[in-house]
Amino acid sequence: MPAGPPEFRYCPRCAATMGTKPGTRHARCTACGFTHYQNPAAGVAIVVRDDWGRVLMGKRATGEWAGLWCIPCGYVEWDEDIRDAAVREFEEETGLRVRTDDVVAVHSNFHNPRQHTVGTWFEGEVVGGELQPRDGELSELAYVDPAAPPPLAFPTDGLVLAKLAAETGRPGQ
Repeated sequence: MPAGPPEFRYCPRCAATMGTKPGTRHARCTACGFTHYQNPAAGVAIVVRDDWGRVLMGKRATGEWAGLWCIPCGYVEWDEDIRDAAVREFEEETGLRVRTDDVVAVHSNFHNPRQHTVGTWFEGEVVGGELQPRDGELSELAYVDPAAPPPLAFPTDGLVLAKLAAETGRPGQ
């Protein structure tokens, strides 16, 4: 995915004009040398399965992916541990408290040209709470067969679901 134009025209440290760091696509201050790296954001998701191997998913309530489904997910905050972020985001969206376990998958997400993310999906176990959409990002929650998911908001969730379906011997269509 090609990098977009530098985010800053002027240095956020000294206000001088930003240029391009030689040999890279990174914006660099012509005066103080500050380099702005356009790094991906860290995304997290937790895969919770029921006794039949179905995966808990949510229907997006707002934004450009409204009406499409996803594994409950969100972003890691600046000073937050990645697992703590996954637990926080999951509870905010589903009302369920979970404990994280092994990493299920890690993928680069290129579906949004405005924000490259790297997502980590963790296996999770419910330890409390009440299942209900809580923060307004999801309008419905349901356990779905990973081999036959509803229309998905994010292509990488499709990769994760296909992997889970193959592991349970129920490959998708």
